[in-house]
Amino acid sequence: MTENRYFYAVGRRKTASAQVRLYPEGTGQITVNGKPLDVYFTRMQDLLEVTAPLRYTGHEGHFDITVVVRGGGITGQAGAIKHGIARALLKYDESLRPLLRRGGFLTRDPRMKERKKPGLKRARKAPTYTKR
Repeated sequence: MTENRYFYAVGRRKTASAQVRLYPEGTGQITVNGKPLDVYFTRMQDLLEVTAPLRYTGHEGHFDITVVVRGGGITGQAGAIKHGIARALLKYDESLRPLLRRGGFLTRDPRMKERKKPGLKRARKAPTYTKR
């Protein structure tokens, strides 16, 4: 990272939020909260999800990426990073929009945990019904 020029984007999923910086002309190194990607994410599924936008657009290994991610769980954080990388790639090259859109990387996943309702045990689970 000899040059300080980078492309910045924020990605979100559930309660996780990731601030992504994409440094062009890099070596493909990805750092998450100061740790290498494979140290921060140990499950292969999460590693593949994070790098999916880069593989899909054919830019794997072309950028150095630093990420600060907060909130949520491991899988939610991986989804937030994926969303952030896709949005940063868009700022890097606007012509990637149709490709990223087709892959579903630009759409924020709107699914959230449903709140607990009064009178119920959880969001939808009702107490056991007893007739007598």
